[in-house]
Amino acid sequence: MRKKVTVVGAGNVGATAAMRVAEKELADVVLVDVLEGVPAGKALDLMEAAPVEKHDCSILGCTKDYSAAKGSDIVIITAGIPRKPGMSRDDLLSTNMKIMQTVVKEIASVAPESILIIVSNPLDAMCHVARDASGFPKQRVMGMAGVLDSARYRAFLAMELNVSVENIHAFVLGGHGDTMVPISRYSTVAGIPVTELLPPDRIKALEDRTRSGGAEIVNLLKTGSAYYAPASAAVEMAEAILKDKKKILPCAALLEGEYGIRDLFIGVPVKLGAAGIEQVIEIKLNEEEKKALHRSADAVRGLVEDMKRLSA
Repeated sequence: MRKKVTVVGAGNVGATAAMRVAEKELADVVLVDVLEGVPAGKALDLMEAAPVEKHDCSILGCTKDYSAAKGSDIVIITAGIPRKPGMSRDDLLSTNMKIMQTVVKEIASVAPESILIIVSNPLDAMCHVARDASGFPKQRVMGMAGVLDSARYRAFLAMELNVSVENIHAFVLGGHGDTMVPISRYSTVAGIPVTELLPPDRIKALEDRTRSGGAEIVNLLKTGSAYYAPASAAVEMAEAILKDKKKILPCAALLEGEYGIRDLFIGVPVKLGAAGIEQVIEIKLNEEEKKALHRSADAVRGLVEDMKRLSA
């Protein structure tokens, strides 16, 4: 019997994630959205591609009906309003908080043993909403952003050095936003630290581009935001869990003292396996990196406090 992955939100990110899950033959897919006909139409389109792509995974689209999500192993939540040019992630807070609460309560009722991968923005804050609404243990609620931010940094490093992306290992800590913390000291090209291959000014430029990677795409598209890379990032996490790979990836996880941070979802390296987040990997940071991470944590904490105020 195949595993089941439910994707909530049939927009560009959700539909692309559904496609990647099916084409990797990771699981059967349920695609849920509030728009009448959209999830069913996209699911049918993807099913009609299956003979060409040569997979036998089922893809079912549902409108506001979560019953098909019963027994899901993983739920990827992309639902929410998208960020538009000139809109900060903070602007998304109030509306997406209400959407997240509604979605997660539905999921918790039909798939109480599922693992939640949050993609909706502002991502770190939405992880708090998801955990509160679901009541799930911290191991089964996580945010996607670190994988995406690291992938962007890896892509920019590969372009700069004209090497294969497969040679590059890099990760980004902190919140998913302008305060994220690329850790170049631990980023390598075939095992060689990037600090040995690039001058400080070029590294800083690439770090800055990584921080504004989402905004760069928003400004180019004019009418939407990134979706190919976010979908790939979420599916990499799902694959690590479904295959119990024990893969170390940077994800938004609830910290309880690690890195000197408590009761906050923030991006850190974690080990992903069948149980979800099986270990938070705590690496040694220098003073500058610690300060940057705590500044990022303060920004996320500000969003969490804003949500409490909005909910009061």
